[in-house]
Amino acid sequence: MLTPNSSNTVRAAVLAAFLITLAGCGGEPTPAAAELGITNTAQAPVDEAADPAFLAGERAAANDEERPRIVLAQSDPVPASGRFQLGTHYERLPAAQGTSSSPNLIEVAEVFWFGCAHCYEFDPYVQNWREDLPDDVSFVYLPAVWNPTLQIHARAFYTAKALGVEDELHTPIFREIHDNRNFLDSQGALAEFFAEHGVETEAFNAAFESFAVNISMNRADELTRRYRIALVPTVIVNGKYTTNATMAGGYEALMEVIDELVAMERAGE
Repeated sequence: MLTPNSSNTVRAAVLAAFLITLAGCGGEPTPAAAELGITNTAQAPVDEAADPAFLAGERAAANDEERPRIVLAQSDPVPASGRFQLGTHYERLPAAQGTSSSPNLIEVAEVFWFGCAHCYEFDPYVQNWREDLPDDVSFVYLPAVWNPTLQIHARAFYTAKALGVEDELHTPIFREIHDNRNFLDSQGALAEFFAEHGVETEAFNAAFESFAVNISMNRADELTRRYRIALVPTVIVNGKYTTNATMAGGYEALMEVIDELVAMERAGE
């Protein structure tokens, strides 16, 4: 298992994890990953009888609770279109959880990782959907923080947000990793990247190590645990429903599921 203190092992696993995700986050691991004993679980179905499998071969060690089984209750609402079913296209958390948005807004949150090829593929759908976002809906990104690799990228996300360049750099970070094969897997590499996009290194380092970013990281960890996240990308609607492309049947269908769940929340169901 990777630990923050095993720097050489972390570095090797980082490279192997990216080789896996750059190959499409699916299928057999690459030879480099196989040599390290790393298998790809980024988009694999979750076995509720086992611990959630995390990216880069890591498993959840901090949460020993069993994942709850979602039981269809008589009071569970049915989407208006009748196309999507609870337990098949989306799940309902056992209890509604907190969100990062104002209580009068319906929050749609995407749990993601910059290093995940599926998240990169999904992002254009999200960007297009956000262009016509209703006034009563709030969209937020929630970075996964399961292991040191993901934590570096989550910290980059919150640093960009703290510096007011989140929208400008979100897609470029994806492209740098997946198209340019620059893994951005260290503070130094990220500082160089931000500098290339007009952010002074001193300002970047100050934000990267700031108390505000640390608080955001802790909040991300808390929320992903409460939402029982086991793979990315996963979408959470109003702290109540979870869904992903595998459940929905593709990215386009996933956006339709999201719209249905938002409509259900708007109707107060």
